[in-house]
Amino acid sequence: MRTETFRPGAAFVAVAALLLAAATMQAAQSPLNQPPKGFVPLFNGKDLTGWKGLLKGPYDNPDKRAALAAEERAKLQREADEDMRAHWKVVDGVLVFDGKGRSLCTAKDYGDFEMLVDWKIEKKGDSGIYLRGSPQVQIWDAGEGGEGYKIGSGGLYNNQKHPSKPTKVADKPIGEWNTFRITMIGDRVTVLLNDELVVDNVIMENYWDRSKPIYPAGQIELQNHGNFLYFRNIYLREIPREKGTNQLTADEQKEGFVSLFNGKDLTGWTGGAKGYLVRDGLLIVDPAKAAGSPGNLYTEKEYGDFVLRFEFRLTPGANNGVGIRVPKGGHASSDGMEIQILDHDSPRYRGWLHDYQRHGSIYGVVPAKTGYLKPVGEWNYEEITAQGKQVTVKLNGATIVDADIQKASTPKTLDGQKHPGLQRTSGYVGFCGHGDYLELRNIRIKSLDK
Repeated sequence: MRTETFRPGAAFVAVAALLLAAATMQAAQSPLNQPPKGFVPLFNGKDLTGWKGLLKGPYDNPDKRAALAAEERAKLQREADEDMRAHWKVVDGVLVFDGKGRSLCTAKDYGDFEMLVDWKIEKKGDSGIYLRGSPQVQIWDAGEGGEGYKIGSGGLYNNQKHPSKPTKVADKPIGEWNTFRITMIGDRVTVLLNDELVVDNVIMENYWDRSKPIYPAGQIELQNHGNFLYFRNIYLREIPREKGTNQLTADEQKEGFVSLFNGKDLTGWTGGAKGYLVRDGLLIVDPAKAAGSPGNLYTEKEYGDFVLRFEFRLTPGANNGVGIRVPKGGHASSDGMEIQILDHDSPRYRGWLHDYQRHGSIYGVVPAKTGYLKPVGEWNYEEITAQGKQVTVKLNGATIVDADIQKASTPKTLDGQKHPGLQRTSGYVGFCGHGDYLELRNIRIKSLDK
């Protein structure tokens, strides 16, 4: 919610007694979990290793911190660490804040990441998690009488242009543990609270300087507003930022592949100009650049039989597709064929997604095998081969579709709709934007046409 780093709480009895009571309560509920595959613990459950105190204002501002001379910064950090040790304690594997002092910060800065954290507050509690040193994923009392009543935790509270509130209230009753899964890629944040999607790929604004985008990296902060706070099971998976090389291998050159994307501009492509951009050797689908709908981007050249290879990186819930054999002005999924690009495990699609809509499927016609997508934020490698009526899709080396589309659509397609594009022998290849951010690179094709 707010951004002050200190607000005195109500008087409380001896801290030691309260911490002991808190420890007893934690032990009765749940032990520390092991980090999921690919995650590392930010909190070791024993002490404050890997953490530091927040510098006192005005140096809670990342820009002003960065401007400090090294000697002055070190002096202020020593004072901040003393404050940290006085008010943040580890009790039975739980980080406990006593309601005084300042926020707790990671000693390391992070860029793109996925974070898991359990948290608990008391009645009228108010906290948050700063991402890259900026406020914040909101935590507060969502019960009757609390400031978060009928709003709920998890929202990007300090946003002004983009959504600031969660889409639903998913908080557990005061005194029970809650779990955040926070994913941040670029300037976009997705938040699951207790396995419920409450923030869906929303741009996080730079609170400290709204004329600039969010910082590319920064510390993670456990914010306080003068209340007792409890955190545990804090795990993080860093998502590396990789540029596109967009170069053919020697074998690909011998085999007759050509590059469809030069990594510099949209030469060789047509349509979708507003929603597609090139940065750091990546082809980026960005709905924010096209008022929410980036549309479709197609090759200038038509292809019939071919092998298409490309790499893609999903953001949470991302939905796109590869259109093949699409006629000019046609609809990819019906007038041609659309091979799904989809984070089908996202809670966004829970309960209604058909098998023929999952990643790699020929939309409405052939379902793909699942279980081969890499975690959100990691690069996936895909190969699509279209030869006559046979369409094969490989994902990260595994064949997930290998179908005769004539047989697959006889006597009718799975979705019961007409798909005249199944009869086409050639057309354009392209990417079908459905309103979500996506990154692509190393796009190349080998024509099998005689």
